[in-house]
Amino acid sequence: MIDFGPTAATLADTYVGEDAVLTYARSQAARTGITSVSPSGGACLRLLAATLGAKAVAEIGTGTGVSGLYLLRGMRADGILTTVDPEPIRQELAREAYLAAGFAANRARFIPGRALEVLPRLADGQYDLVFCDGDAAESYSYLAESLRLLRPGGVVCFEGVFQQGRLTDPALDDPETGAMRELVQAVRESDLLLPALLPISDGLLCAVKR
Repeated sequence: MIDFGPTAATLADTYVGEDAVLTYARSQAARTGITSVSPSGGACLRLLAATLGAKAVAEIGTGTGVSGLYLLRGMRADGILTTVDPEPIRQELAREAYLAAGFAANRARFIPGRALEVLPRLADGQYDLVFCDGDAAESYSYLAESLRLLRPGGVVCFEGVFQQGRLTDPALDDPETGAMRELVQAVRESDLLLPALLPISDGLLCAVKR
């Protein structure tokens, strides 16, 4: 088995490169104490959004806009990103980043609140892609909502699945790691999904809804 190692990971992260807007959004994330999707993970999200011709994307975990910038840059020119986060201050930072990147204000719909309270209000089967990067302890619960939101052929992605190595450590059984283990198993065993676990960012689990 090939060990990609840090050199290959660095190459993957620098292959596409990030502009000043992304760099600033990433620095704002670090300042507020949150971890954003890596450049390689963001590039993958952009690729998926472009491949799907995504017009409607739902995002759990706005952060400071790093993942949203990648998603918007892959979506159709008339696409709308619906992004959910419990922290309105973070969403304001993301809004500023999207505007700085040249996206019109109506390209993103910001909904403050807990994901499991907001998602049930979104329409069934109307989304091309759902990106989940919220509360790790709720990850398994996001799956059912994501399946409801997605159209057939749509894609769901979960960031942070490796949990910085905790996922495969049998000695750990905290709520976040337990939820991720349930999620990984459920996605793999679901007849409704065609999955792949990608070794980029901190583990990007993606699956197509059949």
